[in-house]
Amino acid sequence: MLHNLNIEEILFLDIETVPLAPEYAELTEKWQQLWEHKMQFQINNGEPAEDLYERAGIYAEFGKIICISVGYVIQKQGEPYFRAKSFFGDDEKKLIQDFFNALEGFARKGKRRLCAHNGQEFDFPYISRRALVNNLTLPKMLDIAGAKPWEVKDILIDTLQLWKFGDYKHYTSLSLLCELFNIPTPKDDIDGSQVAKVYWEENDIDRIIRYCEKDTLAVANLLLKYKGDKIIPFDRLEVV
Repeated sequence: MLHNLNIEEILFLDIETVPLAPEYAELTEKWQQLWEHKMQFQINNGEPAEDLYERAGIYAEFGKIICISVGYVIQKQGEPYFRAKSFFGDDEKKLIQDFFNALEGFARKGKRRLCAHNGQEFDFPYISRRALVNNLTLPKMLDIAGAKPWEVKDILIDTLQLWKFGDYKHYTSLSLLCELFNIPTPKDDIDGSQVAKVYWEENDIDRIIRYCEKDTLAVANLLLKYKGDKIIPFDRLEVV
């Protein structure tokens, strides 16, 4: 199956998300109650709701997207390069709509598949949920609510699911697989746990964008490794 994948038809994707508010104390009373209900198991085990709030960004109901980076493989003088583009900012509705508009253009260029690491359980549903919250119409590629796995397997590719080989219990991070396959890691500055701090406290969106773009290349390189092809070094990452 992997050897049949045309790498140049695939649009690689990564998103960065943060809690909707900088701190738990800034939530309304109702939203604090909803968060406590969501985290009731952890709270019952002695973890304060305030401390748990740093995890809010991973839940589409309590977080928001601040960056979507996409990238694709191109050939230049017989060598593979990676071209990346990011959609980012404080206006979540605008960045998602800009991303949806770009998907149409990418599709016209033959990029009709999306690939992410853990995309099936995180990136793809998160984007779709936040789009609905922002009253946006889902593009056909992501309008998959209720679809069976075999109905979307040719459209949405997940490098984590490919690594599972049918093992539903097994989770392996992108960082671990990069180390395992000797892929240069994108975690050379920040990691996902630091994104909210960099966004809310340091107001450094550029740092987050660079991190997100490097992650898209890491996902592409992981799929290339699965296929037995050579990887693309970071000095061949072009940002447009």
